[in-house]
Amino acid sequence: MSQPLVIIPTYNERDNIEAIIDAVFEALPEGEILIIDDGSPDGTGDMVEERAKNEPRLHLMRREGKAGLGTAYLAGFRWALEREYTHIFEMDADFSHDPKDLPRLLEATNDADLALGSRWVEGGGTIGWPLKRKLISRGGSFYARTVLGVKIRDLTGGFKCFRRETLEAIDLDHVGAVGYGFQIELTWRVLQKGLKVVEVPIQFTERQKGQSKMSGTIFKEAALLVWKLRFSHAD
Repeated sequence: MSQPLVIIPTYNERDNIEAIIDAVFEALPEGEILIIDDGSPDGTGDMVEERAKNEPRLHLMRREGKAGLGTAYLAGFRWALEREYTHIFEMDADFSHDPKDLPRLLEATNDADLALGSRWVEGGGTIGWPLKRKLISRGGSFYARTVLGVKIRDLTGGFKCFRRETLEAIDLDHVGAVGYGFQIELTWRVLQKGLKVVEVPIQFTERQKGQSKMSGTIFKEAALLVWKLRFSHAD
């Protein structure tokens, strides 16, 4: 029987946090949630802490200040591997990833080591994105795919379900990217281990509340990262 954990990093997600928790539990009743809050000034962490007092399936990890998406997920992965979870998810707090897709990703790991929610395979797409952003995202994935020589169409996607054994197989201590490139590096490391990655089509929805955390610096990090990965070997 599967015992999934959904890891959701947060920073100033007060407007979304209660609803996303409800939606995840509804979509994945057998699952638990770990919120990793980077000292949100808007009180996101306090809201989660209060709710967790009466919800044993909800867990909170507090961190001091913004330390990067990658370090948040790595901390969450280590937390999960210290416990008995069989599957570990990554997802955003802002409903850009639809919680209703969680069971589809979980089911896909019956025949794969990593299931990746993909915007750029048949049946996938984006909602509420201007053409410019679509071109940037698709272009970034094409660039990374070409440099790394892999077939995954959405390397930058952040909606994922790992089998426990998959995270145990890759050396988390050697993952170097902390921003946008983190998602590229994780998938690449799974592929370098000879493990199977499948892409599950999803509709990525532009956030309705709060502010995007994307920046030009994050894109530059990813652009340089793929070349570093290309000429290195997974540990």
